Parts: sequence; structure tokens; C-alpha cells
Amino acid sequence: MIDVVGDRTLNDLLDERVALGPDHQLLVFEDAEGAVSELTYGGFQDLVLRAARGLQELGVGHGDRVAVQLRNSPEILVIWFALARLGAIFAPSNVANTTPELEHILRKARVSLLIVEPDYRAIAEGAIAAAGGDVTLVIARGPGGDAVTFSDLLEREPLTDAPDVGAMDVCELIFTSGTTSKPKAVMLTHAHCVRSGEDAVRCIGLHDGDRCMTSLPLFHCNAQAMTALAAMTVYGTIILLEVFSATKYWSQLRRHGATETALVAMQLRTLNAQPVDPDERDHRLHRVFYSLNVPDEERLSFEDRFGVTLINGYGQSEAMVMITSAPLVGDRRWPSIGLPIAGRNVHILDEEGNPVPRGEVGEICVEGTPGRDVFLGYFDDPDATAQTFRDGLLHTGDNAMVDDKGFFYFFDRKKDMIKRAGENVSAMEVESALIAHPEVATAAVIGVPDPIRDEEVVAVVVAEHAGAVTAEELREHCAQRLARFKVPTTIQFVDELPLTSVGKVRKDALRKEWTDAAQARATTS
Repeated sequence: MIDVVGDRTLNDLLDERVALGPDHQLLVFEDAEGAVSELTYGGFQDLVLRAARGLQELGVGHGDRVAVQLRNSPEILVIWFALARLGAIFAPSNVANTTPELEHILRKARVSLLIVEPDYRAIAEGAIAAAGGDVTLVIARGPGGDAVTFSDLLEREPLTDAPDVGAMDVCELIFTSGTTSKPKAVMLTHAHCVRSGEDAVRCIGLHDGDRCMTSLPLFHCNAQAMTALAAMTVYGTIILLEVFSATKYWSQLRRHGATETALVAMQLRTLNAQPVDPDERDHRLHRVFYSLNVPDEERLSFEDRFGVTLINGYGQSEAMVMITSAPLVGDRRWPSIGLPIAGRNVHILDEEGNPVPRGEVGEICVEGTPGRDVFLGYFDDPDATAQTFRDGLLHTGDNAMVDDKGFFYFFDRKKDMIKRAGENVSAMEVESALIAHPEVATAAVIGVPDPIRDEEVVAVVVAEHAGAVTAEELREHCAQRLARFKVPTTIQFVDELPLTSVGKVRKDALRKEWTDAAQARATTS
């Protein structure tokens, strides 16, 4: 492993940049109504220290877990770095999470304090009550009523007596879907987060002062590493959008002078589907980083139309995003997911842990040092940690092959994960929600190709009594238990599921049936 971080923390990263010049612009934020606010590095540091003092007065200390359910905003960045200053742990929650999903985060991480927007207060109070009630609630970005507000905390004097925080201290828990019905909490250290910013800079080819724009949510690693930490690493500017708007995106890029942006495949397709704008090539973008699948013809169309270079890559939360990335220059061998990023040794192994020949499919496994370039482990889950990281390797659970030039090609997910519009959906989690309905005997959930969202969630259900429950009733049942992006788009009732000789559901057969049907519809339309 190449150590590009040393013993640095997120606190060091911020303080070093402030020392370069506190008046340099760090953040431009555009909210959903188009209002714009700005922060300098020095102004941001002041808010971080004030928030840290306020959080400390509420009892937050080194190692404490604080859950945060906020949309993109300056507040979520301030809270992240304020917790880092205290040696506390940032546990972001997807804003689509329901009360049961937030309750799981509170229980799993043993959260002591929860910060939410007014829109999520009812969900938060329900989750706190279900989890036992021993969680302090703070309201941000709006009135709090009888609760403490985050704006109250910012009235405190800046923190001057911060505790010692080490590079190997955990600073974040990312809850990631997996094959189990309950998400696991990925532990990321300060050193790992700082490294992720360095990795992103090299993958995208950033330079001093670049201006990085995103509408991707800061409760995901992608926006944290590829935009926020990358921009800070090069003493640049974060341009943060509260929401994505295909009709406004290019004017926002021009307005804010963005030189780099990050998108998911659905956003690329949506932008490419917009009517031609005579000013759409009038921008300062060097490159656009994207994740998930984009066919070659779509990539070429996007690059030619908008005059940009697309750079793709592959990664996961356990690696704090990047594992492979397309070269900045030269042959990119589409649809390859690129080459291992600098400092990473990546292998393709069979079920016994042996290297597979080039051109054959195996599991992507990454050499790493826990807490440095791969995750420290799953919080309070040593068995899952031992299963994922063993023999010095992070086992990603994803299949790929390598060609004769060393380029990687993604094939499928061993973990039975569905990628829907940039979100991870655990098939087993959705199946568990469906089976909880008294009129569902069993269910299988699969992802089927979708031209806009990459994959859609399809549930194939065997009912206890034919006609006793409808698809819409099951969708409503799921919506009460799952984030909206996990709710099946389509529910099909069948008499029985296809099974193997040992009783396992043949999801390959279900996927083929649905994929063939989708292709047939596309051919006849």
C-alpha cells in the first residue's frame, strides 16, 4: 500500500486548508428554491468549532455515535466536521428512511443523539420511542418547537479545548445494504476518509482550486469522497445542490463556474434526454465522473453533445468508494470499469481463493490495511467483518473479469444487490418486508434492466390465498417499512417459484424471464 495520508485526520485536512488562507471560498450551496449561500474555509471552521462546543455541551464525546438525517445542506457538512473535531462518529441516515429503518440505525449504532430536519421529526420521534427513548433529538434547518435546534448550538463560543483525535479513530458509520435483511454499519477512520479524497483527486484529475459540483446526497460515500473531500484536498470549492434538476443543471454549472461534476447513470440519461439548449456546451467542465452502467453509445452521445469527458469507476463503501477507475488519457476500453487506482492491488479469485486466468470471471478482492485503505470492520459485527475481510483481502462480493491489458469488467453482484437510480437495494430486505404480510407465503425479489434507473425492483409473490391481497396493497405494506426506492415497482403473483434441487429459488430463471420480456417489449415498441 502507498501511504499518501500519514497520521492525518479530517481535522488536520480542514486546519491545513484554513492555514493556506481562511478567506478562500469552500462552499457554494443552492437550495431547492434556487437561493444561494456561501462559506469560506475560515467561516466554515468557525461554524464547525461552534457546533462542536454545542454538541459537547449536549454530552457528545469521543467515540459517541450521532445519527443525522438531513438533505444536502451546509448543516450536514458542518455536523460531519464538528463530530470529527470531538472524536465522535457521524452516522448519516438516508432521508428516504422510514421509522423502522431509522430505528435500526439507532439500535445498531447505539446512537446517543439524532439530528433531523422538521420534515423527518415524526419519523425520528417514532424511531426513538421504538429504540427505547434514550436518544437526544436536535432539529436542524427549521424551527424545533420544544426540541433543541442546531442553530442554537451555533450560538456557542468556538471550541478551544478539543480532545485528542487520532488518524485511526473511527469518524463515520456508513450503513450499507447487503444480503441480510438489516444493513450493516461500515466503520471508516479519519485516515481512510482523508485517503479517499486523495484517491478521488487522482481518479478525476483535479487541480488546485477546482470547483466540484454535485447533487448526489452527502449521506452516501460517493458525494463525500468524490466531491466534498476531493475539493478540500485541492483547496477547491464544493458546489452543493440540494436537489437535481435536469432542466437547470447546465445553467447551474455555468452560474457557479464548476470545473468537475459527479453524476449517476440515471442523471446522465435524464440530461441527455432534455431538448437541445444552444448554451449547453458553454461550461468550464474538464470531466464528469459517473458510477453505474452506461452503454457505450450513451457515453459517446453524452460526450459529443455536451463536450465533456466521462470518467467511470468501481468501488464500495467498505473501500470508501474507489477501487478501479478509467484512465484519464488513452484507451479506456469501454465498457471496462478501468484499472486499479494507484496504490491498490486488486485480484480476481475463485470460490477457493485462487487467482482465475485472465478472461475468466471471479470475485473482486482488494488487498488492504484495515482503517487505512479499507474499512476497519462492521460496527459490533465481528462475524460479518471476518467473512468480508480475511487473509488480508477485502472480499467485495462482486464478480468481474480482467482482460489482457489489465482492465476490469464488472459482471454481477454475488450479494444479490439491486442498483436502482444510484441506490443500493437488498433483495433480501425487500423479501423480508413482503413475507411479513400475512397473505404472502413466499416471495423472490430481483432487479430487472431499466433504461433510466439501471434496474427496477420486481417482486414475484406466492400468496397464501389467491386473490386475498392485491399488488397495490403489498406496495403500500412495503412503503410503511421501506424507503420508497426499495418498494417494488412491479409485483407479480405466481402459483410457485422455480426452485433448485435443494430448494433454493432460481433467481437466474426469474431474471431471464423478465429480461427476455423487457427486450421483447422494446423490440415491438
